[in-house]
Amino acid sequence: MKKNNVGKGLMLVGSLRKAGITTYMKQGQLITRVSYSYQKRSNTRSQFIARQKMRHTIALWKMMKYGCKEMMFTQRPTAYRNFASLANRLPAVYVERVHMDQASFLMPGIPMSDGTLPTVQLQLGEVNGTPALITNLTNDERGYGEKLWLYTARQDIDSGVIPRVRFSKREVSWHDITMVNSCIALVGEEFADDMKGWALVRVIDDRCSPQGIVTRCTLYQQYTTEEALETAAKSYGGLTNTPYLSPR
Repeated sequence: MKKNNVGKGLMLVGSLRKAGITTYMKQGQLITRVSYSYQKRSNTRSQFIARQKMRHTIALWKMMKYGCKEMMFTQRPTAYRNFASLANRLPAVYVERVHMDQASFLMPGIPMSDGTLPTVQLQLGEVNGTPALITNLTNDERGYGEKLWLYTARQDIDSGVIPRVRFSKREVSWHDITMVNSCIALVGEEFADDMKGWALVRVIDDRCSPQGIVTRCTLYQQYTTEEALETAAKSYGGLTNTPYLSPR
């Protein structure tokens, strides 16, 4: 088969479908590429860990988009690429294939925004014996027209089996704020919940502070172990053994 396309500089000169190879001419050069592989997909340990990280990044993003219609990730061409570059630093969590598209986990550091305003330092503690989200942000540091968005993450176990983290967002009003040593704090019993996490984001017009979740939740840790990795890998058909290379 021969097909010319002068306008795009592309000429298809042949196709070897059975071998899974396609060859074509582009701007005077012969290009050969693999279009399909009949070999079993490689699944080395490093590949499996990378795929599990990406799987969890996608699961988190889906839940965030569902619960928070408006998010601030402004440091990459797209919000998702910005989020994914940050989420890739999170610990890998290993789940069996049957739950691969559904499971998501609440953990410290889940990115909730990325921008050019200074980061707000957050910690969970107490104010006068009441649980609180304590910050290093003073009223003097806040800019004109600045808003504070509080993102809340909640770890659920759907149907008693599938871990799934859900997100919500609300704007903080002056009535919500308590001043502690000249710094802003949010005080309430909800901040004692060890199945929730929070991020407080500063927003001025199209700028925001880069913030990640703070939480006491530890459920995710049981999915980061070697045992969890081995169990999950088996559900995908096991890991591909890397040939041992003896020293010369």
